[in-house]
Amino acid sequence: MVAIGSKALPLRRPKNCDLIAKCSMVGEDNTYIHDGRRRNMGRKSFKKMKGTDTGGATSEPHKSKHYSNNQESSVPHTSFLRQQVDPETAKYFAEISNVIEGTEIDMEERVSICGNALEETKGKEVELATDYIISHTLQTLLQGCSLDQLCTFLQNCSKDFPQISMDRSGSHVAETALRSLAAYLQENENQSLIEVTLNDICRAIAVNPVDVMVNCHGSHVLRSLLCLCKGAPLDSSDIHSKKSSAALAQRLNFKSSRSNESWSYGLLPGFPDMLKFLVSEILKAAKKDIEILQVDQYASLVLQTALKLLAGFDQELMNIIPVILGCKGNLIDSNIVKRLLSLIKETAFSHLMEVILEVAPDTLYNELLTNVFRNSLFEMSSHHCGNFVIQALISHARNEDHVALIWKELGTKFKDVFGMGKFGVVASLLAACHRIHTHEQQCCQALLGAVCMENEPPRCIVPRILFLDNYFYCKDKSNWDWPNGARMHTIGTLILQSAFRLPADFIHAFISSMTSLEENQLLDTSKDSGGARVIEAFLDSEASGKQKRKLIVKFKGHFGELSVIPSGSFTVEKCFDVSSVSLREVIVSELLDVQAELSKTKQGPHLLRKFDVDGYAKRPDQWKSRQTSRESAYNDFISTFGSNGRKLSNKEANSTHNRPKSQQEKLKDIRKEIDTHLNAPHTPFLANKPFKSSGRKRHSDGNESRMFLKLDSNFLKGSFALACKFVRVCDVEEAAVCGINLP
Repeated sequence: MVAIGSKALPLRRPKNCDLIAKCSMVGEDNTYIHDGRRRNMGRKSFKKMKGTDTGGATSEPHKSKHYSNNQESSVPHTSFLRQQVDPETAKYFAEISNVIEGTEIDMEERVSICGNALEETKGKEVELATDYIISHTLQTLLQGCSLDQLCTFLQNCSKDFPQISMDRSGSHVAETALRSLAAYLQENENQSLIEVTLNDICRAIAVNPVDVMVNCHGSHVLRSLLCLCKGAPLDSSDIHSKKSSAALAQRLNFKSSRSNESWSYGLLPGFPDMLKFLVSEILKAAKKDIEILQVDQYASLVLQTALKLLAGFDQELMNIIPVILGCKGNLIDSNIVKRLLSLIKETAFSHLMEVILEVAPDTLYNELLTNVFRNSLFEMSSHHCGNFVIQALISHARNEDHVALIWKELGTKFKDVFGMGKFGVVASLLAACHRIHTHEQQCCQALLGAVCMENEPPRCIVPRILFLDNYFYCKDKSNWDWPNGARMHTIGTLILQSAFRLPADFIHAFISSMTSLEENQLLDTSKDSGGARVIEAFLDSEASGKQKRKLIVKFKGHFGELSVIPSGSFTVEKCFDVSSVSLREVIVSELLDVQAELSKTKQGPHLLRKFDVDGYAKRPDQWKSRQTSRESAYNDFISTFGSNGRKLSNKEANSTHNRPKSQQEKLKDIRKEIDTHLNAPHTPFLANKPFKSSGRKRHSDGNESRMFLKLDSNFLKGSFALACKFVRVCDVEEAAVCGINLP
């Protein structure tokens, strides 16, 4: 016996005890005693569980409708007979639960208790893990034990791991065990032992992976196992399931695709060979049932996860994607094309196809576009599932030829697509044109034609796009007007943000419409989270300073009101950045009136510090002098390092899309750096950190490149001199390093 507080806990449970019905531990009101408290079981299937857990009935895997209704599946239907838990074992784990959850225990003693308790599970892992009550205790033990104890438990039950994973309670135990392994892996604890343990589990799964894939509990455990083999975070939303907002941001070029990023950043030490083995075994077993798995929601999620984890491994993807598509060999014949176009209209397969298009190697993407989707783009765009696949297809276009092919079928259909409510298709095409720098002007013209009649003034463009659904669902469009109090359409605001990233020559009508907004319309826009981003995009665009100030002036008298609103505070900041000195003074004076209220908001302290509101309140003249100095420094930058005004051709722009920033582009970064240090006049510019740039991560040969931009010496000297002049810092030693003689 071990005494802990006032409790006495046996190191081992007594042996040779009679069996009793486990249901005696559960009350008639679906509650049980745990940690001294009565808890509700909270599972919808309690009655069903009560029959299977206590009566020794068979427990069948919870499979999806598509899989369970198919009578021709060659996969055997797995079931198992639950064993009853003897009363002494149940009592032992109840005491363990009360000790480790109800009292504070020294870490070393806790590990010892968890290890001793896990030893008592040997030979009974399945019964204990699938028991609703004891499974909770088992999860706690797996979180508190040592790596050796954890691996011993998993190796003992490795052959039963699939069975445990497919149980509604056991799946939580399996997930906890995998998360504990990931935690030890992150600490670089005995990787060889972890690898042996994972290998045992993977081989057990490989015996019959299809049953696990189509099970609602097992599929989630299998996805976590795949992530662990890769070394990816088990709870990563990028891998398991991407939020619609994140997917949309990626498609509209506001967030880079995971498949284009380096997987080495922020990952755990992984076992890539084991990942490839497990995926290959899954697909080997899935070949004969692929038609079922393609439309199974749980199997689809497993396949999506596998594809995302193998992004960048082109050879493996070239082997597994044809299997997933149901191809015989690597050829996509006419029969497969017809079937795929039908499958795209299925929810599960449409999600799977989106991931395939994201990770597919260039040659395979090209084959899918030209052989499967060509001549069907508009038809698929009109379908409630198919349109998301088309969005993914457009978003992952690789070159101008791909965009040209897509444009040929959809470029003249913007109004029809809008009319069907499939706004994301147009948004994706606009973003793809901007990303690859082709058909940008044509896309803008098509967008204008979709929302504006031939003889209508351009001022109607922005309001109608801001309220896309409200406008296109309106029966009398000729009398449509700004809907006061209505929420702005998310896709509409994203379309405008994308449009304002295009060259000014292509968006004159958009700029004119934006500057024509009335004061109340601008206020409504700035108070909407999406609308505020449209204003920020306009102020960041290539519109002239005069056009931007024309819009900013309409906010006079409202800067204080907007600054205390989360979305409006960003608008105020952006207005300040692009304003003249006189307009900045107006903004700061209005913020001074709400300073107390503003300081209590999340963004308030940043605005007060950046705008130097206290400095303006104490010495307005000195504040204006600093702002004038900033204007002078910016003008010096433009005159010295400004662009020569030459615009790149589409071909040139496309070829330089992924190259390091030019000196003119880096100029903007330097100007931001100066702006950051404006309100810290006593801190030498660049005194605390070196000037860095985000140059190329890798050369074409795969070797690491330097992370500092290779700028010519005159550019660096000039930048440093102007920075010092701006912040009035004359640090002779720092200047001497660059060979600059400061006055």
